Amino acid sequence: MKKNQNVKIKGEKVTLIPYEAHHVPKYHSWMQSKELQELTASEPLSLEEEYDMQRSWREDKKKCTFIVLQNVGVDEEQDETGQMIGDVNIFFNEEEDLHCGEIEIMIAESRARGKGCGKEALFTMMRYGIEELDMKRFTAKIGMDNTPSLSMFKSIGFSEISKSEVFNEITLELSVHDDFMKHLHDRTKLFQILNYR
Repeated sequence: MKKNQNVKIKGEKVTLIPYEAHHVPKYHSWMQSKELQELTASEPLSLEEEYDMQRSWREDKKKCTFIVLQNVGVDEEQDETGQMIGDVNIFFNEEEDLHCGEIEIMIAESRARGKGCGKEALFTMMRYGIEELDMKRFTAKIGMDNTPSLSMFKSIGFSEISKSEVFNEITLELSVHDDFMKHLHDRTKLFQILNYR
């Protein structure tokens, strides 16, 4: 999505930045992991295919993607790839409802798991989606065996709306309302939208 190509969102634990070509080699190395392939229901791509994917996500108005950086011990001059821990995405799949999107989060670096980085990245992306992309509803499709993600999404306020035995996944949904917005603002007190470049 071109709308976020110069957007950097700084939070307390994480910073979201656009997915750029120089991030691709590290992202590609993550996606060679069988565990991550299973958790994200992804097929392994060649490096060239990964570059093609990055370019297509940049151009596609129905995909909003950010790379997640961990702020702890981060020096502004440090190479971003050393700070990369995952990604967060919104896909606008419903033609008839442009205010609804499917949200995904991946924390690929095991050192960053269990520290609240994923939850903060998710809250930050949702706030960006609501305030900048006019979103009113979020869905998430999560593998039935992905207990940590199911627990995290349910703790945020997502509810199960369907289950697919064929795809081995559960679809969750959250509609934006006043109480959720108050909670979202409480969880994203540090929310700075800055210029990436």
